[in-house]
Order: sequence, then C-alpha cells, then structure tokens
Amino acid sequence: MSHADALIPLHLCVLTVSDSRTLAEDRSGDYLVEALAQAGHHLHDRALLPDDRYRLRATVSQWIADPAVDGILVTGGTGFTGRDSTPEALLPLLDKEMPGFGELFRHVSVEEIGTSSLQSRAFAGLANQTFLFCLPGSTSACRTAWEKIIRAQLDARTRPCNLATLRPRLKE
Repeated sequence: MSHADALIPLHLCVLTVSDSRTLAEDRSGDYLVEALAQAGHHLHDRALLPDDRYRLRATVSQWIADPAVDGILVTGGTGFTGRDSTPEALLPLLDKEMPGFGELFRHVSVEEIGTSSLQSRAFAGLANQTFLFCLPGSTSACRTAWEKIIRAQLDARTRPCNLATLRPRLKE
C-alpha cells in the first residue's frame, strides 16, 4: 500500500441523533464539524434527527448512495435507554463491520470515564464504500473518538496504514 505525502481531503457528513436538541444546541455536532474542517476535510452535509431508526436509516442510506460522500460521523443514540436506536438503525446498512473501532473507543474511554465506558455501543464499519462511525452523544466522547482514533485514520499521512488511502481500493 502506498502512503500519501499530503492530506487527501475527504467529504464527510455529520448526523446528530437527539430527541432533545436542535442544531442551535448541538455542541457535539458543532465539535465534529469544526474538527473535520481543522483537519482539512470538507463537510458534505449535516443533519439532526430524533431517535427514529427508520429516519436515521433513510438519511444515512441517502448519504451512502452518494458517491461524493467518503464518510459519515454519527453522534448520539448509542446508549442503553429505550430510545437509543442508532446501532439497530444503522448496523443493517453495513457491508463490513469494524469491530476494532468500538473496542478501541471503549478502551481509550476508560481513562476518562472508568467502567462507564462499557455503556457505549459505539461502532464503525463500511457501507457502500463509505466509512461510518457511530459515537456517543456527548461532546467529550466525540472529542475522544476524533482525537484519539478517527482523525489519524482519516489522514492519508498516518503510517503504517490508514483508512483514507484504502478509499480507492474499496471497490475492488
């Protein structure tokens, strides 16, 4: 696999799952939008939807059907309450799961929140050659996931390997 000497800007979508927030109050989504821009990526689209598995699935399905979208960052709906439905909504869309993401996220989260990290059902995978990362709804969880895992994996300069340079090979 070859490595890039420069950043390959990706086109990313941000979806916030919340029954109680509006876009004006969406600090987690705001953080992800700012973080991806600071890393040199482009915001393709952004949405905020209630915890409704069919609306979540419909929006993400539209994004993964768009060949211009390289990845999707979802925040919220990954807990254990009765309304948390992000895994149930989006796992069926995955062609390939990335189990190491959820495992690694919970591992690094234990440093910040202790054993409460086991309550996260964060996950990631590949859907129609589009990377999908599903994170808890808190801004600190989004920051942890972005800074400790996602940012480096979406940067083509990360060695020995990264997801960004895999992008052209996903259609093989």
